[in-house]
This record gives sequence, structure tokens and C-alpha cells, in this order.
Amino acid sequence: MTDFHEIRFPTDIARGARGGPERLTQIVALASGREVRNSRWAHSRRRYDAGVGIRTLDALAAVVAFFEERRGRLYGFRWRDRLDWKSGPPSQTPAATDQVIGAGNGVTATFQLCKHYGTGIATYRRPITKPLPGEVLIAVDGVAVTDPAHVGCDATTGLVTFAAGHLPGPGAVVSAGFLFDVPVRFDIDAIEVDLSAFDAGEIPRIPIVEIMP
Repeated sequence: MTDFHEIRFPTDIARGARGGPERLTQIVALASGREVRNSRWAHSRRRYDAGVGIRTLDALAAVVAFFEERRGRLYGFRWRDRLDWKSGPPSQTPAATDQVIGAGNGVTATFQLCKHYGTGIATYRRPITKPLPGEVLIAVDGVAVTDPAHVGCDATTGLVTFAAGHLPGPGAVVSAGFLFDVPVRFDIDAIEVDLSAFDAGEIPRIPIVEIMP
């Protein structure tokens, strides 16, 4: 992405933010009273309010500087979602077998990092495009691949690429463990700050939205 800056929003401020995933569902009510529901988006989209995490004037100034450098909504950036930033549960260290990202066929060399949500018939597969550099573990059939000359991961796209001569064989399960950020952008082009209100405890609203894959 030429319109994306590989830099993370200040984590100490993001830690106090609020937000989460949203979906767009179209619901049509029929004359019989029944409903027809259709999901308009293939993937969920996360929204956050960074203003909630601002507690001091220094933090506010840091966010304004970050906003100016991103030119408002123009450039995307990385965001640490404190609820969801690991391939496994938040309390556990990532393991190379956390998420199945594909199956080998002896020909395919590239696999997209992903994370699965749910365990039933409607499991959601979320593409992961902003893993943390150096924090991606890969395994083939449960055996970790530790030689960086055999496999690597592009931290700007989440693409895992195996080197020639080391491609996963037919039916081999390719899995990964990782830490990751969410690609986002500001959802405003103006920040309005009333310092008198800020001193009184009223904080500005600073919406941030995920960049859809």
C-alpha cells in the first residue's frame, strides 16, 4: 500500500480506547412477516474511538501530531487491538500450530496468514495482513520450520512464502502463530478540541476505522 505508513498508533493511548468489529447485514421484511437476511460484507470491519484513551494534554498533543503526519484520512497506519492481537488466546504465547493457513500441494509457495473465529459450520476466516516483524512462526504438519532460508513472511502483507525446494508437499497442513496489528485510518479529517472542556473531563471523539482487505 503506497497510502499506508508502517507505523503503529501510540499503544499507551490505544490501550484505553474502545471499539470492536462490525458487520453490514441487509434485512428485508417480507409480507408474510418472514425476513431475508444478507451479509453485504465478506469481512467484518473494526471501529475504534481513540479519544477515550486520551487522559493528558501531552497524550492529546501526541495524537494531534500523529493525525497531522497521517494527513487525516489520507494515510493508513497500524493499530494494536488489545483484545485481539494474537493468533491464539490473549493469555497465551503464540505457537506455530495456532492457525491453519493452508494445505500444500507441492506447487504452491505462498500462503496468506489468517485467523479463524468460531468452531462450527460458520467459522469466519479473517485475513491477517499486518503481522509483527519477526513474530511469525510457521509449521508444516505440526513441525516448526525454524530455518529462515526455508520460509519467510512479509510483515507488510502477511504473505508467507516458502523457498524453492522447501514447498509443502501434497496434503501437508501449513499452520502459523503470530502477533499482529490492524490496518486502520482516521475516519475524520478534522479534530476539534475545546481545551476548557478537556480540562473539565470532556475528551474529543477521534474515530478510527479498519481498512478492509
